[in-house]
Amino acid sequence: MATRAELQDLRDLRERRHRDATGRFTVEGEKVVGELLAARHPFLALYATPEWRGDPGAVPFHRLSSEEMARVSHFPTPSPVLAVAPLHRAAFDPAAAGRGLTLVLDGVQDPGNVGTLLRIADWFGLERVLLSPDSADLFHPKVVHASMGSFARVRAASAPLAPALAAAAAATPGLPVLGCDLGGTSIHALPPLPDALIVIGAEGRGLSPEVRAALTGRVTIPRHGHAESLNAAVAAGIVCAALRRG
Repeated sequence: MATRAELQDLRDLRERRHRDATGRFTVEGEKVVGELLAARHPFLALYATPEWRGDPGAVPFHRLSSEEMARVSHFPTPSPVLAVAPLHRAAFDPAAAGRGLTLVLDGVQDPGNVGTLLRIADWFGLERVLLSPDSADLFHPKVVHASMGSFARVRAASAPLAPALAAAAAATPGLPVLGCDLGGTSIHALPPLPDALIVIGAEGRGLSPEVRAALTGRVTIPRHGHAESLNAAVAAGIVCAALRRG
């Protein structure tokens, strides 16, 4: 039985300042928690209702009533299981960015989009994801949920983009830094690239001026209809598929 203070602590983990202050974040959902348990992800604790039939293994386990889970869940429809994991914010390594593909998110603030973009990076085997500080937090509950476990497999970091891109380009001369933009070259005209930074901007705003200045080229997805724009995650998926083709 959890105490009132424990329940409040779990609720508070929806806020970034509490996650950073305590070095913990939450993971919800039977599928993703089960998958990560099987992979021996380092959970600190598990909280579950009697409906959950999973095996916590050696992870400290706490039983909650359905009403208690509804109070601590970060979603309108609570999962029967919630896990608490240690939070570690990785640093961006400009020298490593010259090896493999890096997906760069410039002001993507929707947590669901950021989580989906982590899944896309995982699907296409991208080496890393770099987020601007004004993008949704990597450990936001909705980012973690939308990533469906990819958050645990993809190397991701947050840093001011303009200096990070400049440092990566200086460390690896000739490294392509490609921004997705309506006025760019067709992505299908480019050959597959083993090494590159691919920058996706926020829907509506697009790429920020300081990031545009750091680009070595711009690419676009040819439009054949009349839609004004594509969802950031959809655009990233098409671009990654084009660069990984063959």
